[in-house]
Amino acid sequence: MPPKIKFNRGKYTDKKLQTIYKALITPRLIEEKMLILLRQGKISKWFSGIGQEAISVGATLALKQDEYILPMHRNLGVFTTREIPFSRLFAQFQGKLSGFTKGRDRSFHFGTNEFHIVGMISHLGPQLAVADGIALSDLISKNSNVTLVFTGDGGASEGDFHEALNVAAVWNLPVIFIVENNGYGLSTPSDQQFKFKNFIDKGPGYGIEAHQIDGNNVLEVYSTIERLAKQLRRTPRPVLVEAMTFRMRGHEEASGTKYVPKDLMEFWATKDPITNYEEYLLSKGVLTDELIEEYKSEIKEQINEGLDMAYAESIPQADSDKELGDIYAPFEQEIIEPATDTKTEKRFVDAVSDGLRQSLEKYTDMVFMGQDVADYGGVFKVSEGFLDQFGPERVRNTPLCESALFGMGLGMSIKGRKSVIEMQFADFVSSGFNQVVNNLAKAHYRWGQNADVVIRMPTGAGVAAGPYHSQSNEAWFFHTPGIKIVYPSNPYDAKGLLTAAIEDPNPVMYFEHKVMYRSVSEVIPDDYYSVKIGEAKLVNQGEDVSIITYGMGVHWAKEVADEMPGISMDILDLRTLMPWDKQAVEQTVKNTGRVLILHEDTLTGGVGAEIAAWISENCFMHLDAPVTRVASLDTPVPFINSLEDNFLAKARLKEKLTALLEF
Repeated sequence: MPPKIKFNRGKYTDKKLQTIYKALITPRLIEEKMLILLRQGKISKWFSGIGQEAISVGATLALKQDEYILPMHRNLGVFTTREIPFSRLFAQFQGKLSGFTKGRDRSFHFGTNEFHIVGMISHLGPQLAVADGIALSDLISKNSNVTLVFTGDGGASEGDFHEALNVAAVWNLPVIFIVENNGYGLSTPSDQQFKFKNFIDKGPGYGIEAHQIDGNNVLEVYSTIERLAKQLRRTPRPVLVEAMTFRMRGHEEASGTKYVPKDLMEFWATKDPITNYEEYLLSKGVLTDELIEEYKSEIKEQINEGLDMAYAESIPQADSDKELGDIYAPFEQEIIEPATDTKTEKRFVDAVSDGLRQSLEKYTDMVFMGQDVADYGGVFKVSEGFLDQFGPERVRNTPLCESALFGMGLGMSIKGRKSVIEMQFADFVSSGFNQVVNNLAKAHYRWGQNADVVIRMPTGAGVAAGPYHSQSNEAWFFHTPGIKIVYPSNPYDAKGLLTAAIEDPNPVMYFEHKVMYRSVSEVIPDDYYSVKIGEAKLVNQGEDVSIITYGMGVHWAKEVADEMPGISMDILDLRTLMPWDKQAVEQTVKNTGRVLILHEDTLTGGVGAEIAAWISENCFMHLDAPVTRVASLDTPVPFINSLEDNFLAKARLKEKLTALLEF
């Protein structure tokens, strides 16, 4: 029977065509085995790529081994073509330790730098910006590599798609974006996903070239990606490739395909990528029935051997210490003292600028990114002059793209680069929230990849900026394992904690209060130095009551101490919110027996609630009164001064403190 797909062998030898065939049938044979195991209850879930193998296999074969690929659920062919041992692949599917996530994640939700693959998370779109980060690092390093990332026609509806393509276009990043257009996002057909006809129509809108290929024609996929990759290595730029294909199984097996019209399923069955390629090679004498059987027998034997090895391995035994120990990448901070005694009085904003500049000098591969941070120097002028000193490759103005920024930070971490990202205002981080809490925070726990990213967060109220430029949103991240949070209250700590955050290979949210920028000054060392992350500081010592606080709360506490000279107060500046200093908190509770927890953030669900609960559980016997919290009202931050003053915790501090002392 002649093939329904038109193949063009071009320059490829018989041996090359046979190699492609073996690579193409491998994921199909694994899938057929997996479907049997699924029915037998030996695996819990399966996302089938049957009918789409040619895209994964052809694209992977076209790249160099050290070029990164970012696949999705239905790209088993990427993993097999990169020759990951079947035993490790099957161990991953079964949650065994010899897999890639130690049983912490399933199927294709993993990465491996050994094989230059970065797996997806379930949110579909975020891996696109991670590809941008990998490509950016290669571009800066002048590595002539490309990065290839997959998405689906459904996933391309997400904002991450736009942000990633836009940034790649603006920066000429060598990324091949492949959209596997199989006509459905789970059960939702294309005409309910988008209005345009083809994804290649999007290319001109981003200023990039776009190509449409037959995704079931493995030779067309291979030759197209091979040609584009060679071009991008010479002339870096992004390209969009739309691979037309069809998914012959359900989104995952439980969902089935009843929503697909029968005639559509029958049509695509005639365009099966394996059957058609096999018939073509048979017609050209490149394959024989005997050779096909030999190949399949060999692969099936390897599959069974891999399964036997994976099944022989026991299920991981839970160990809480190991689980908690893998939340962060290992790091022992070494406190760095100033090299000389030279000191200068500096404002808070100058201290932040100092720490950032000296870190850029220390880490020559570090990149600083954000909106308006280059020529303009940032909206608060923290990076003024940086562009002239460090150049446009390392000090980069970005489009409005918070999600892409954070994804690129992870991508650069994969290539061993540090990055610092400036939010114009802490409020805007919500536009990239998913990347922070599901990619940066979980990467090390999931597959051992650290996210060496610091996100600078100009935060806080008191400047009549209203609900969208004044929020204290540290509690959003306080609940998320895998993130560190620092929040300095003075210039000395602002510089030392920033350098420490940049030294740390883990993701750090670095909060800097806008009111302090130009209102708080202090004599601090000119040289590079660091401050211990996770260590609180007692800024005032007393016996009657303890105020546990951070950020602007430290200054409010000092003011009330001056206003109540007859009261002897401990004022504990937490400085780090995650991990927070439990030992210092316990000590101040023991010292005074009365505790007030103060923060600018709103009351309900704030950091103070966790600390109060911990004190109640662990220090109850040392308390002489209930733990008191003072925080801002549970409302958005109002604009006009009279309303904002009433909103802030400072308005209730003295009253609450007096009541606590009288208890």
